[in-house]
Amino acid sequence: MKNAKAVFLDRDGTLISSVHYLRNFSQLRLLPKVAEAIRILNKKNYLVFVITNQAVVARGYITETTLKAIHEELLRRLKRKGARVDGIFYCPHHPNADMPVYRKDCKYRKPNTGFVDEVVEKYSISRNDSYFIGDTETDMQTARNAKLHSIYINHNTKEPIDAEYRVKTVYEAVTSIITKT
Repeated sequence: MKNAKAVFLDRDGTLISSVHYLRNFSQLRLLPKVAEAIRILNKKNYLVFVITNQAVVARGYITETTLKAIHEELLRRLKRKGARVDGIFYCPHHPNADMPVYRKDCKYRKPNTGFVDEVVEKYSISRNDSYFIGDTETDMQTARNAKLHSIYINHNTKEPIDAEYRVKTVYEAVTSIITKT
């Protein structure tokens, strides 16, 4: 029986400030109240996962080792603020990658649902009780493809994004989730 609840989060523009091809720790900035939002999810027994496309590797700007170090630093910063992320999953591929080894559109690259599907199976997660929070149409398409509730972080864009909910911050998204359960 699948009864665990989860929140899947995009990384750039959702948890951290979006910079053009984040390459080092000095560019890593948590967005306001992100740690507090994750702490609330932790207390309400939601599993929390980050799902991110990282073409920065496919473009050859950083190695996967550097990307993993950046993710470890992100987890350390969140942990220092009392927030736990249960896993970070990244796709280093891109269909037009500069590096041939990363040139493909794999099942893990959003809006494909490879990571979500594997996590749902491994942790017996109920899709009906789970959410995907992100700031792009690709994130919302991932939510639809994975049959998760979709919450769009709107950074003052006028573009029509198809999402169940539209909010300004991750904290607002989490507040919406908690008041519904």
